[in-house]
Amino acid sequence: MDVALPIDLALNSLCVLADPRIPLQNVKTGIFIMPFHSPEKPLAQCHDEDMELALVAEELGYNEFWVGEHHTVAWEPIVSPEMFIAAVFRQTERMRLGPAPILLNLHHPAQVANRLAFLDHFSHGRLNLAFGYGGSPADFSMYGQEPSEMQSRLAESMGMILKIWDSDGPYELVGEHWTVKLESTGDEMGFGVVQKPYQRPHPPIAVPVTSRGSGSVKAAARLGFQPFSHSIIPGNVLKDQWDTYETAATEAGLEPRREDWKIARTVFLADTTREAEERARRNTIAIVHEYVAKAIQRRSGLGVMKRNLSMPDSDVDVNYFMRELVIAGDVDTVLDRLLQLWEEIGPFGTLMMMEFDWMDEDDRRAWLYSTELFIGELLPRLNAAVGATVNVG
Repeated sequence: MDVALPIDLALNSLCVLADPRIPLQNVKTGIFIMPFHSPEKPLAQCHDEDMELALVAEELGYNEFWVGEHHTVAWEPIVSPEMFIAAVFRQTERMRLGPAPILLNLHHPAQVANRLAFLDHFSHGRLNLAFGYGGSPADFSMYGQEPSEMQSRLAESMGMILKIWDSDGPYELVGEHWTVKLESTGDEMGFGVVQKPYQRPHPPIAVPVTSRGSGSVKAAARLGFQPFSHSIIPGNVLKDQWDTYETAATEAGLEPRREDWKIARTVFLADTTREAEERARRNTIAIVHEYVAKAIQRRSGLGVMKRNLSMPDSDVDVNYFMRELVIAGDVDTVLDRLLQLWEEIGPFGTLMMMEFDWMDEDDRRAWLYSTELFIGELLPRLNAAVGATVNVG
């Protein structure tokens, strides 16, 4: 039996959720693809399906679309999100797109600065950015890097990229991992001129954050970047991330704005909660979460996925994922779950839908129907419930 809080009760009781000290705006929405595809599916088909989803998102009115970068992972086959994004830009007019993240440890900072400035102009200022580092051990070994270097490479690269965008040559930036030297002749030939972004001083920059007390979220706060919270963490970890971000930003003399906070969630909608939950248990939602849990367990452990750190690893299973990390149901049920999340963590600016591989034609139709229900029915009711201005598309 489906059990959900009646929508009229939910709406009538939400005065407690709208904190008058926090100016609420329209909750924006986006889609994030890792992407995640079966290694048995032809790569060309994977890319075609990702492109189809991006164009559907533009047509339906999603505000943002984000694409991951992976170099040596069979299940996540987009190596260059910038190339994919560039193709989408020329087939869309409104939606903002971005890499999530650019793996700064794998690229020379000058190359990143040049490519992204070009892409920002190419898109007429619709580029979003997320900066991070790769988590695949095979990526590290392929490029001759040590996992212990990742944080220092990320920090050094971000600093150099921002300096390149803010400076004219000549200059020499010397770091532990890279050196950027620009010689400018200053003559009529135009040598030594580096492109600056279309959006000044640069496109909006987010930083992916996953763990409690995250060093990444502290760095994002001190630099004035936006926090982009992962989908595999429960609500109490999300709350910890915002509290950490707010404290670090305030200590740095910056104003933390909740409308800058992006949170990713795995949401799957159907006409009934029973159908949505049954599909989520047998489609790629369950496969993805089991896959990610195994990958995390091999490295830092499953603590990041746990609401209670004392719970045994054996309890981090599909039933736990469905209860804590996946929001599946009809519109009323999913709205109730999202309002519970809002009450637990407070307001956020953008709700990012995770989307995964289509297993067959029936699954494709179900995913696209969920995508349509999310923005067409769920989002207006969520915005109305939390006191935001409804402005879809």
